[in-house]
Amino acid sequence: MAGASAPITLEIDDREIRDGLRALQDKLGDLRPFYQDLGEALLNSTRRRFETQTAPHGSPWAALSPGYKQRKKKHKDLVLTLDGYLRGTLDYRATKDELRVGTPLIYGAAHQFGRPEIHLPARPFLGLSDEDRQDALDILAEWLQAE
Repeated sequence: MAGASAPITLEIDDREIRDGLRALQDKLGDLRPFYQDLGEALLNSTRRRFETQTAPHGSPWAALSPGYKQRKKKHKDLVLTLDGYLRGTLDYRATKDELRVGTPLIYGAAHQFGRPEIHLPARPFLGLSDEDRQDALDILAEWLQAE
């Protein structure tokens, strides 16, 4: 992801997925095609979080502060949405060795992790939900069964 960015890297800490990735890498060598399939699924899932206003684990994002909500000129009831740039710049990069899902916008990290010094609560939009984990396992199974 080109442009100014703060790295937002999320490790997959799931033994079943890691074991499946090892088996698939032994089979294919280059995991880019698998990562492209998974990247599309995770990109769609991450975009849906802007509709549901929820973190990967299902908890609602922190509400807007009353002062900001009053000053906000559009999308007053939507968190992380003013002009839609954050959601609109979500992308993924698949290589033979890894998949990264994120945004090139530097303020993406501030929203993902929060910034206590400016009273900005964390509103995670990146990460794996239980549904994402199952999708990853399903996509892995399809690739492992393919000839």
